[in-house]
Amino acid sequence: MDTPLKEPNAEVVNQHTKQQWVYSDVVKDHFFHPRNLLLDAVAPGQFDAEGMVGSPACGDVMYVWIKVDKATERITEFKWKTFGCGSAIASSSMFSIMTTENDGLTLEDALKIRPQDVMLRLGGLPNRKIHCSVLIDKAFKKAVNEYFRSTGQHARIQVDGARVIDKRLNITDHDIEEAVLEGAKTLEEVQKKLKVGVGDPDAIPDIEQLIRFYSEKYYG
Repeated sequence: MDTPLKEPNAEVVNQHTKQQWVYSDVVKDHFFHPRNLLLDAVAPGQFDAEGMVGSPACGDVMYVWIKVDKATERITEFKWKTFGCGSAIASSSMFSIMTTENDGLTLEDALKIRPQDVMLRLGGLPNRKIHCSVLIDKAFKKAVNEYFRSTGQHARIQVDGARVIDKRLNITDHDIEEAVLEGAKTLEEVQKKLKVGVGDPDAIPDIEQLIRFYSEKYYG
């Protein structure tokens, strides 16, 4: 939790605002001894899906990789890499435990984990760090959506606050935005990443408009 400016036990002090806070013992444990951290490079076919959120330019970046038992849809492996603060690393570590403990949660049950549940298991987070538990949740959901997409389960893809552009593949404007951020600047390049519009040609005008919009927004 955030603490008064004169808190003698404060462990972190914001150099700009001078705000101070302390971390729970659980957060410190997961920061200094992270569980399920991926140390090596990812080998082809090692995982079933990947999710990523964040940007090096503006803050924390989280990568999530999952392996799923096809018959039961239980998560058999959850690996991650997080570039960010102690709260981001601890949230990633704790989330990985919550999804794989007791022989692993099913995808359906794992998707029910809320950021508040992660915070509770961590013993709380400073107010200004609550977003870290939200980011790991988003990274995981992106990995699950990739899994659903790769296995042809398009109806199960979860869309939060986004507009569906390709109804056949359930691809959203956010998916197109991320493709542009990753360097795709033409319809062909976006389709190479997403297959968007291939089976839904009526969506192509909207796709091209979004590509122009995001290209101008991010690249001028």
